[in-house]
Amino acid sequence: MAGNAWRSLLTQAVGVAVRKPALASASFSRGVKTVTMIPGDGIGPEISAAVMKIFEAAKAPITWEERNVTAIKGPGGRWMIPPDAKESMDRSKIGLKGPLKTPIAAGHPSMNLLLRKTFDLYANVRPCVSIEGYKTPYTDVNLVTIRENTEGEYSGIEHMIVDGVVQSIKLITENASRRIAEYAFEYARNNKRTSVTAVHKANIMRMSDGLFLRKCREVAENYKDIKFTEMYLDTVCLNMVQDPTQFDVLVMPNLYGDILSDLCAGLIGGLGVTPSGNIGANGVAIFESVHGTAPDIAGMDLANPTALLLSAVMMLHHMGLHDHADKIQTACFDTIRDKKVLTKDLGGSAKCSEFTAEICRRVQDLD
Repeated sequence: MAGNAWRSLLTQAVGVAVRKPALASASFSRGVKTVTMIPGDGIGPEISAAVMKIFEAAKAPITWEERNVTAIKGPGGRWMIPPDAKESMDRSKIGLKGPLKTPIAAGHPSMNLLLRKTFDLYANVRPCVSIEGYKTPYTDVNLVTIRENTEGEYSGIEHMIVDGVVQSIKLITENASRRIAEYAFEYARNNKRTSVTAVHKANIMRMSDGLFLRKCREVAENYKDIKFTEMYLDTVCLNMVQDPTQFDVLVMPNLYGDILSDLCAGLIGGLGVTPSGNIGANGVAIFESVHGTAPDIAGMDLANPTALLLSAVMMLHHMGLHDHADKIQTACFDTIRDKKVLTKDLGGSAKCSEFTAEICRRVQDLD
């Protein structure tokens, strides 16, 4: 993509479904707004600080309320997030989250999963669009994965039948399947996209994925302006790496979305440049970087804040702050395109602080 075409495509993709009234409340459009900041673990505090510095340079009307999120046991031994973090999110309705570490086999659930369940963040939206100046084997990717975020294999329903035999239950419900299908079609319509592909394995899991697919088909009947196709997950993966341009919006159950969204991120350069938003019921949304905590470089000023910054751009669009979003996005992409001040994972040798300072400078030049 050349000129401004790539930027306009990214603006459209990164904007989530900002034109849908239920997702972009007019209450966000005036005055200074509070956002709950969850810095996270590892490199999380560094990239969170970088984003806040860039927002300050852009004079974004945001105040940050920082909260740490760790798993604690509540009444009856139930895992929960700290009350002060929940109270902050309940008030602000909007959160920005760095990467959170969940120790493997530690006995408590994934913190990301706990957040999604706590706030019913049912839709994960991840735009994957090629970035000018960042070379990958693919140059014209422009698609969005929409993942059901609350059930499927990630419901966390597991038990030991006998020693050495564990059963994990995949939960698929009619309501959640219909809700995510409706979100996907609304997203496509509001963002002037032309097709929705339902990704499934109903040939094997006929009842569970069959239910998901039936709900997608039913919802598609109400969106005749959007082309609807359905495809097996393995076929999508094969076709995706052969020619990603054949896909537009893809909607799928939880586990498939986790895998496929990472595959799509790889097409544009990896999780370090891929934004993500989690849209929930009652107007709550949390935007996040989906890469790991990178403990090996934590505290060394080597982290790349791009993914969290672009997620924050999604957040601004969601809040109706389009001018500030566009300014930050332009500064970020121009910095990457010029290739002069880039972090190591982007092909340069700059530190996180230097990359951040360059974006801040460009943001201020746009005033």
